[in-house]
Amino acid sequence: MKKPRLIILSDLWGKEKSGWVSDYELLKDKFEIQYYDCCELGEIDKTNYSEENLHNQFINSGIEKAVENLLKKEKNPIYILAFSIGGTIAWKATLKGLKVRSLFAVSSTRLRFENEVPNCEIKLYFGENDNNAPNENWFENYSINFEILKNKEHHFYTEKEFSNSICIEILK
Repeated sequence: MKKPRLIILSDLWGKEKSGWVSDYELLKDKFEIQYYDCCELGEIDKTNYSEENLHNQFINSGIEKAVENLLKKEKNPIYILAFSIGGTIAWKATLKGLKVRSLFAVSSTRLRFENEVPNCEIKLYFGENDNNAPNENWFENYSINFEILKNKEHHFYTEKEFSNSICIEILK
């Protein structure tokens, strides 16, 4: 039987700084996995490979380009595991018609600016010490399933302990 498709969307750094993604390989048991570098999806120029430069490009048009490119690539129902900016791209693509069964978004802090919720199963994860995470009112207003990880910062998803726990949850 064919495995369901899971796409993994990178964080702002793309494949150059994504060695930690291999910690999510447990998911291969249940899913056919496709990894996307969000910088490539968003047509981001990595010549100046600094957080500020990459972030500004995503904000200025990269998120929209990434959404358009993802919609062109994925036509069938999928599951998504997305990190940071990848979660925002997945969210916006789902609102524009991407067929998503479940969206697992980790440290996707820009979601705090969203006021429309995709029609799919959603689980969000944030570090307790991530100052840019949406506030409690945002979660309550949209009745979104979420988990706040104690004593964690924005990049907790690069830690093996967390990758194991999210994989177990997704595989349920």
